[in-house]
Amino acid sequence: MPELNQTLIRMGDSETPTVSGEREILKAMEVLERDSVAIAQSFTSLFASLRFALSESTATSLDHMHCFTDATGRLQESVLDAATKGNRYINSCLRLNGEMNNIHGLAAQLKILRKHVDALDSAVNKLLNVS
Repeated sequence: MPELNQTLIRMGDSETPTVSGEREILKAMEVLERDSVAIAQSFTSLFASLRFALSESTATSLDHMHCFTDATGRLQESVLDAATKGNRYINSCLRLNGEMNNIHGLAAQLKILRKHVDALDSAVNKLLNVS
């Protein structure tokens, strides 16, 4: 913009425009130049703020994604551990159930044996009471 001011001054020398008109044009150009610089600075500040806000937002989103990934990994490990322990528990219950079936057969045999022992005991008591 200073070059434009110098050009206007040179034009003023050769064409001899009115001094007050030249001053008004120069003042208007200075105001325009100041306003243009202020607008440019305002846009620069705005874009810097937007870039910073976007950077912060992206960084926060990235942090959340890392946190989510870590939490998901830990949850997956916990689920696998719980599933493994659950399978062990089910297998133990199945083994115990199989052993309990054997015990039921043994209990039936013990009931029969008890009846025989009771019958023998009664017979011995009768023999002892008769004598």
